[in-house]
Amino acid sequence: MNEAIRKLEPTAMWNNFADLNAVPRPSKKEEKVIAFAKAFGEKLGLPTLVDEVGNVIIKKPATKGMEDRVTVVLQSHLDMVHQKNAATNFDFNTQGIEMFVEGDWVKANGTTLGADNGIGVASIMALLESKDIPHPALEALFTIDEETGMTGALALKGGLLDASIMLNLDTEDDDELTIGCAGGVDVTATGKYATESAKNKKAFKVTVKGLTGGHSGMDIHRGRGNANKIMNRLLLNLSKDLQIEIASIDGGSLRNAIPRESVSVITVADANALKKQIQEFEKIVKGEYSTTDPNLVVTIEDTEAPTQVFNKEFQYKLLRSIYACPYGIYRMSPDIAGLVQTSNNVARVIVKDGAYQIQCLTRSSVDSEKIDLQYAITSAFELLGAEIMATGSYPGWTPKPSAPIVKLMSDLYKERYNSDAKVSACHAGLECGILGTNYPDMQMISFGPNIKGAHSPDERVQISSVQKYWGFLLETLVRIPKK
Repeated sequence: MNEAIRKLEPTAMWNNFADLNAVPRPSKKEEKVIAFAKAFGEKLGLPTLVDEVGNVIIKKPATKGMEDRVTVVLQSHLDMVHQKNAATNFDFNTQGIEMFVEGDWVKANGTTLGADNGIGVASIMALLESKDIPHPALEALFTIDEETGMTGALALKGGLLDASIMLNLDTEDDDELTIGCAGGVDVTATGKYATESAKNKKAFKVTVKGLTGGHSGMDIHRGRGNANKIMNRLLLNLSKDLQIEIASIDGGSLRNAIPRESVSVITVADANALKKQIQEFEKIVKGEYSTTDPNLVVTIEDTEAPTQVFNKEFQYKLLRSIYACPYGIYRMSPDIAGLVQTSNNVARVIVKDGAYQIQCLTRSSVDSEKIDLQYAITSAFELLGAEIMATGSYPGWTPKPSAPIVKLMSDLYKERYNSDAKVSACHAGLECGILGTNYPDMQMISFGPNIKGAHSPDERVQISSVQKYWGFLLETLVRIPKK
């Protein structure tokens, strides 16, 4: 299946992408891909360093005639988001991604593709091994754990890099030059709860599924449904009207992915009334989300009756706390048209066996506003009696539109494509802001090919766009200024 990928142009990049995607590389389990990157650099005979947390740095001298240019660091992250369709049988810890070509797109078979940020990694690998591509001195920086905390970037020490320009290859629209991004913080509510014996013995498994999902930063403005919030809305309605008892809730998967599925187990005295109300609810939400989530469904099926269900007081408080927790856009930027400034993703809700955990990812390009939203979420769950932890906080990346690298690449884009690049900030979390804390004088810019559906099994990368991006990258390296 992956052999068709290796025949695409530019072959050097696509072959490295196929090699990379054969290596399991979930966030926080990057041992195999770290070893892969280290072995790659050492095989080329290039100076290769793995730092204390697992970031890999490989350095390559300038090609002949380019020795007088400033050094450039090319940066991408090694880890990838692992999401799969419910019907897909796949083990991300042991299997390589199964890819195929469909028209102008490369896709994966029921899983995320890993183009985010594997295309960037493969591009850097192709440059490191090239013998005929002109370039200044290069420093390849492969970071770890970008998708679940950016701990690699946070732990990178100053003094390891000599470059004065950083090209981050992690933007997902080929007509954009990104010069700023949002910061983020993980907010987690946890606690224990009391149970009681189930009185209603008719038990059902209720599932909200088929949602589009997507990147919780780049796609948050698209108004897509959140399975956790939809499930909570349904359960609250059912608890008011039919006095259901809830035995468990399990929804979402990763903080940085908009939840696509949620499953709950409930008991009820009147099964017919339950089925009728769920059918009516499904009709309502399908109408609300017909544009953004056309495949949304709510299903109900018989299941084994539980012996224990949530204590009534806990059930009352839980459903209302989740209802009160903000989801989606909190504030748009008043300065940059169309840019989400602050948002929250209610990413994971798991309540069973006497313990609960609710995970959110809060993003903002304004740090004080990020903290304000964090407090709003905290307040909602403190009313439940939860313990709240805010972890993994990282700063945003402040735009510097006057930086020389921005002008160089903007002018080059205009020259090559006879149109203006979109120079903007994004609501995703790029590592540039973090890396800039130890390298404050380094000019930074991010770009990349068209990648759609990132952080979901619909992820795909456009072949013609990769070719456009590759040519733009090579010409940028040729035009890097002298020291």
